[in-house]
Amino acid sequence: MSELAKSTAGKAGYAAVQQRVESSLKGRKRKETRFRAIGLSAVAASLALVALLFTTILSKGVPAFWQATFVLDVAFSPELVSIGPKPVAEPAETPAAYQQRLQAWQTELGFIDFNQLILGALAKVLPETAEHPRDALRLVTSGERFALRDMVEADPSIVGKTLKLNLLADANVDVWLKGNIDRSLPDAQQQLPARTRAWADQLYASGVIQNKFSTAIFMNVDSRSSLASAGLAGAFMGSLMMMVLVILLAVPIGVASAIYLEEFAPQNKLTDLIEVNINNLAAVPSIVFGLLGAAVFILWFKLPLSAPIVGGLVLTLMTLPTVIIATRATLKAIPPSIREAALGIGASKVQAITDHVLPLALPGILTATILGVAQALGETAPLLLIGMSAFVASVPATPFDQSTALPVQIYLWQGNELRNFFEGRTSAAIIVLLALMLTLNSLAIWLRKRFEVRW
Repeated sequence: MSELAKSTAGKAGYAAVQQRVESSLKGRKRKETRFRAIGLSAVAASLALVALLFTTILSKGVPAFWQATFVLDVAFSPELVSIGPKPVAEPAETPAAYQQRLQAWQTELGFIDFNQLILGALAKVLPETAEHPRDALRLVTSGERFALRDMVEADPSIVGKTLKLNLLADANVDVWLKGNIDRSLPDAQQQLPARTRAWADQLYASGVIQNKFSTAIFMNVDSRSSLASAGLAGAFMGSLMMMVLVILLAVPIGVASAIYLEEFAPQNKLTDLIEVNINNLAAVPSIVFGLLGAAVFILWFKLPLSAPIVGGLVLTLMTLPTVIIATRATLKAIPPSIREAALGIGASKVQAITDHVLPLALPGILTATILGVAQALGETAPLLLIGMSAFVASVPATPFDQSTALPVQIYLWQGNELRNFFEGRTSAAIIVLLALMLTLNSLAIWLRKRFEVRW
């Protein structure tokens, strides 16, 4: 073959190879572009769903913080509030005798019809309400008469005075004025009589009823008789107590267990069995921990039903595997040279771990705490099994008092028969729950940044 033919064949072979390489590069670039597009689409879809979730919650929940409220001049007439001065402890009086006189005064105060004060205030702005007191009382939520009683009990000097007060409208009135019920429905399907609905519209137009920001959802406990004044105070304190117990128990126990398993435990069958069980417990459904808590803490140890102490212990058991696994992963990420250097300068094994390894692992440990607490805060199923779904109209003073929790309260409100009112209130409760979770997470993140050590 001549030199020219060889040269031509070489060039043709080189061109073919170059063409195959270029074709391969174009294919790889197309695959890379396609993979990147799929990834970006997945991220965009996730962000869109998260945005849709928060938009839905905020659009329904934020308006629920504003409630229909009466602005009325309430006259605490001495003729209606006929009560003597509040008893004061005398120097020579025993505590039991003082309590007896105080209880008798409170009982006398409880027999006063505070609804008459509300009717009198309504009659000033709408005289025809005096002719139909039953329909007039449907305008104001029933819990406000107890609020007036508590005001007199706290400060008896208001008797004889006229005060401008904000009184919450009934839940059905709030729903009617906000347009959350079809006004074209016949009277038989309406929650309020036609006369009461007309009064509500008239008073709203005149400014007696205003849509005001209400602190009832934060300051009040749950209520079945006065739905408009139902709040989250009891559930909030119950959740807060449980989270404090989880942090105080799960974090020290989980971190100590992780340190032992990672740094000190011998490699044998027992250790392998413990590690397998910890990994399995992390995947156990939360309702199983609820059954365990009901059997052990309530039936065996006789702890009170529906108490934050039981809920905290159950959530601690559920959180421990997460804390242990995450802490062990953090300890494994610490370079062995840190331990070797500490041992090389004469430190003991315990000193090397506590003085050198743990400070470096602290940010990761706090991350594990964030994950565990966030998981525990939103759990509902285990709390239902230990009785925290019971109706509790009080704020727990200690972890041994009966209480409910925010997730359970959301679950109960979602199933309330007055759905038009509690649908927005449920979203508002979710906002409070998310705010509590973000607060705890922000604190943990701040601590992580505060104690972060770089090497």
